[in-house]
Amino acid sequence: MEIYENCRLCPRQCNINRYKSKGFCGTDAEILCAKASLHQWEEPCISYRNGAGTVFFSGCNLHCCYCQNNRISNELFGKKLSIAELSDIFLSLQDKGADNIELITPTHFVPSIIKALDHIKHKLEIPVIYNSGGYELTETIDSLNGYIDIYIPDIKYFSSELSARYSNAPDYFKYTSSAVLSMIKQVGKPVYNEHGGLIKGVIIRHMVLPSHRHDSMKIIEWIAENIQFDSVLVSIMNQYTPFDFTDKKFSEIKRRVTKMEYNSIVKHALNLGINGFTQQSSSSSEKYVPDFDLSGL
Repeated sequence: MEIYENCRLCPRQCNINRYKSKGFCGTDAEILCAKASLHQWEEPCISYRNGAGTVFFSGCNLHCCYCQNNRISNELFGKKLSIAELSDIFLSLQDKGADNIELITPTHFVPSIIKALDHIKHKLEIPVIYNSGGYELTETIDSLNGYIDIYIPDIKYFSSELSARYSNAPDYFKYTSSAVLSMIKQVGKPVYNEHGGLIKGVIIRHMVLPSHRHDSMKIIEWIAENIQFDSVLVSIMNQYTPFDFTDKKFSEIKRRVTKMEYNSIVKHALNLGINGFTQQSSSSSEKYVPDFDLSGL
């Protein structure tokens, strides 16, 4: 596929030939996945019966220093798949009763995903979800029009200083905010089926980081000021799990989020009329990190 020959799929715009080398995401042009399974711990509207049909892609265009899926995002554990094999995985998840097909960290494989969906769109009867870190080009989102029913982007940071520090992406909010608005324009307001399952719409996720609640509040304020309250759902996540950072410069995030930090952000969102989801503090646990064992591939 031509796009891989001079890759500009994400804001990194590496401009390299991924048939010959690897981009910032760590991957070449071959699809790399680590797991495909039913996942019952997503937001209630996307795992409402048997669970979301998650497909975890290896590699990432952010490489956040605190990534909870480090084994696949940074260490690049995974299995190489053909486009036909990826199509079969989507259908297999549907056969198992998946509520949807949830593509997790898919940005760097978008052209291959589109081809895989082209092969089986006439057989697919469940929504397709695009779940990403939010660091997207609007052109890539536009290319997915007609393929994606639900977008679940992160908005991780408002501050360019924080996005540079933790994800080496000082322009993170600039691109993510534009991409989120494009996603909403493309799929429209949330639409549900008779079971309360989301079949179309956007869920913005924000995982609260320790020591940075004021940055979280700025994100909430941006959402309230720029997006109609009934056009999006917001999931404020409390699942940050600290790692044993060897670099002392990250000492400010080497702890769990406090109840005060999390509750103050939720209260701010409620005061601004934002709709969505919250999490219990018990979600901050390594037991919720998937076991990447190549199952389902």
